[in-house]
Amino acid sequence: MTPKNQIPQSESGFQDWLPVMAGNLGGEGLIGELCNGFNLLMDREKGVINFESLKRNAAALGLGDLSDDELRGMLREGDFDGDGALNQMEFCVLMFRLSPELMEASRYCFHESLRREFRDSFS
Repeated sequence: MTPKNQIPQSESGFQDWLPVMAGNLGGEGLIGELCNGFNLLMDREKGVINFESLKRNAAALGLGDLSDDELRGMLREGDFDGDGALNQMEFCVLMFRLSPELMEASRYCFHESLRREFRDSFS
């Protein structure tokens, strides 16, 4: 794991801020911030992030130089129900999936929870 105040950086130069945010905000605070991010990007009339709303708001996130194909790829990556848009749950799941360190911590917590549940069930 990365030291608490150090931001993980991939070979591509991407800096993964989610583990730092999770450490500072806690679980509920992180989910709240993800929901705020979703609200920033979503189409207000449709309540989802679609290509048009992502393209319109990408510059505010420093993603203004992404091509249309790259933006569509981002949507496809998280679009589990195949409707061409991201609802709030799909967006939050995608953000977690894109953070390897946070995913590893989530797996650990899940396994620990299962271990405790089985231990308590058979005690």
